[in-house]
Amino acid sequence: MLHDYFAALVFLVFSLVIAIAARAMGYLLGPNEPNKGKVSPYECGFDGLGDARLPFDVRYYLVAILFILFDLETAFLFPWGVSLRYIGWQGFWAMVFFLALLLVGFAYEWRRGALEWE
Repeated sequence: MLHDYFAALVFLVFSLVIAIAARAMGYLLGPNEPNKGKVSPYECGFDGLGDARLPFDVRYYLVAILFILFDLETAFLFPWGVSLRYIGWQGFWAMVFFLALLLVGFAYEWRRGALEWE
């Protein structure tokens, strides 16, 4: 049974050898001339403003979570649209129900002011 996986093992070993060799060649043959500009943290071309470990505003996280939520809605719409002719009316009404739930959530967030950035 293990002979069935021999090709995968050879491929894995071969890819690891290539990855390690490429990394080693870049380290050994590449230029290594650190200076103040190369080792400093990059922040849009100007000096950093304050400590990088300050907490973010909660609204940033809220907007990010809402973006992910409504982005996933779009990810569900594409396969639904492709397979609509095969799933029939039951699939159509299931997606209408799903979109209605998302619309209710969106209206709730809008009413609560979660989308307002002051």
